[in-house]
Amino acid sequence: MRNLDNRKGSFVKLKENETVELKKSTSELKEAVISIVAMLNKHGKGELYFGIKDDGTVLGQMCGKDTVKDITEAISTHIEPKIFPNVSAKNVQGKNCIKVIFHGSHRPYFAYGRAYTRVGESDKQLSIQEMEDEFVRKNKHHWELEISKKKLSDVSVKAVKEYMRKANDAKRINFKFAGVKATLNKLGLLDRGRLTRAAEILFSMKTPWRSRPPFLPVRIRSPL
Repeated sequence: MRNLDNRKGSFVKLKENETVELKKSTSELKEAVISIVAMLNKHGKGELYFGIKDDGTVLGQMCGKDTVKDITEAISTHIEPKIFPNVSAKNVQGKNCIKVIFHGSHRPYFAYGRAYTRVGESDKQLSIQEMEDEFVRKNKHHWELEISKKKLSDVSVKAVKEYMRKANDAKRINFKFAGVKATLNKLGLLDRGRLTRAAEILFSMKTPWRSRPPFLPVRIRSPL
């Protein structure tokens, strides 16, 4: 088992936060599953420990031959969309504990049919309005990132230049036009060199943005 003590031999005490949850034992497995979902919906990742109290006191966790399997199955069964966590036994301050590492990018996630989010060290059930906002964000996000059937040669250079000029004048973007491919890549409108649907709508010669509102509500990366 991996030892979580630091190099000097003194224990680095764990603390709960928005991406770390501590459970005294697997008797709190249901609550643990809810905490995992809350962290996934807020941050897309997190860590959870069994065998440690919420104040950081290490109690240890009995780890039989099926313990890791049971935890993994509970997470797989009761979380939707499904995730595949890394569950392993760890040595913490000389005591056996269990560490769960998880991540996911398909939010909203549900535990036992309900969605939660992380607020500090607590888990809060999402309201109906928050759920609607999540679904709108998810659908919009997926649409924007779809690969377009259009090619770079279908992009209107004039439209890109004009867009960049207006964006620079409005101080929305702090870099200049530097060729179509380089500019679209900086804007986050290319996926491995291919146009996204957002790029198509904005700059395709058949649907140039000039015939549309000057700043469409699509996600464009504007690095500072």
